[in-house]
Amino acid sequence: MPDPTDPVALTADLIRCPSVTPEEGGALVLLQRVLEGAGFTCTRVDRGGVANLYARWGTAGNKRAFGFNGHTDVVPVGNVAAWTVDPFGGEIRDGRVWGRGACDMKSGVAAFVAAAVDFVRATPPDGAIILAITGDEEGESIDGTTALLDWMAEQGERMSVCLVGEPTCPDVMGEMIKIGRRGSMTANFTVTGKQGHSAYPHRALNPMPAMARLMDRLASHELDQGTDHFDPSTLAITTIDTGNPANNVIPAQTRGTVNIRFNDLHTGDSLTDWLRAQAAGVAAEMGVAIDVAVKVSGSAFLTPPGELSALVSRAVAAETGVTPALSTTGGTSDARFVKDHCPVVEFGLVGRSMHQVDEYAEVADIHALKAVYSRVLLEYFA
Repeated sequence: MPDPTDPVALTADLIRCPSVTPEEGGALVLLQRVLEGAGFTCTRVDRGGVANLYARWGTAGNKRAFGFNGHTDVVPVGNVAAWTVDPFGGEIRDGRVWGRGACDMKSGVAAFVAAAVDFVRATPPDGAIILAITGDEEGESIDGTTALLDWMAEQGERMSVCLVGEPTCPDVMGEMIKIGRRGSMTANFTVTGKQGHSAYPHRALNPMPAMARLMDRLASHELDQGTDHFDPSTLAITTIDTGNPANNVIPAQTRGTVNIRFNDLHTGDSLTDWLRAQAAGVAAEMGVAIDVAVKVSGSAFLTPPGELSALVSRAVAAETGVTPALSTTGGTSDARFVKDHCPVVEFGLVGRSMHQVDEYAEVADIHALKAVYSRVLLEYFA
């Protein structure tokens, strides 16, 4: 049994659990053992082959419940030969903890667990502390945090507020808190014409000019100029594929994909309608057929600056000496699911090494993160 109050040792032990999505790898088993030893009531909320853990200290249904959301699953290591350390060794060297998940985000989970265990032992709060830990954040995110939230709704369990422990700081520990996230969506276009000989283009219907026109219109369009809390929305062309090896054949089909990161001026539905209208316009102009398939990964959301962000900001400034910026930059996180349940903000480590070869976390930063989380709990329940 690792020392549950030592966030660095617990991080290293979690790294030694090879929990590449969707494998549990022993990480949630370890956390359950640690948390139950500290008096938490734990429930496995597995769904669809995904392992999830719900842990609560305090009585069920308590109206004052501080929540933490995180994940123990990690991305694949890639080329093992490129690593200079064992990806699942949890080695502590040169002031760093090394291994897959060290930064994203086993250290964040370990820091909150250590802070929570310390807190309930020293000053048992008038309320509840809840941990919702998933094994499906790096995957499809269908049966992870959403499964935990569904189960909580069925059981009448509820968090009053929630802190997500994702890495949020670009370069310096303490510099950034996330109070929202941009939405994310991907659109796949299939343009169908008529195959033919390139020497007789009038007998064919080339889909390529239509695709080029559509992609240019989409990429040239200004979606917006940003808002008070969000940067301007962006659209990126990520691929155009035809797969035509012959230079004397006009292809019948070509495919293209765009990814949109959007702010709270838009919804997935409104952007889908715009994409379909643009495709229909080009199809009519060029005489081709265009099929559109859209997947919305998450909607834009904002937790307006208020009591929760102020609480976390004060704790960060007190423990790191850095006044954090309130930001909505970056990709998506499971906060996009939690925001429908309760107010949510995110704060964690510097994210420079996440998903990289030789991923690491600074030992000093992990201790600082535990101190921030401890101060947050202390003030919240004061």
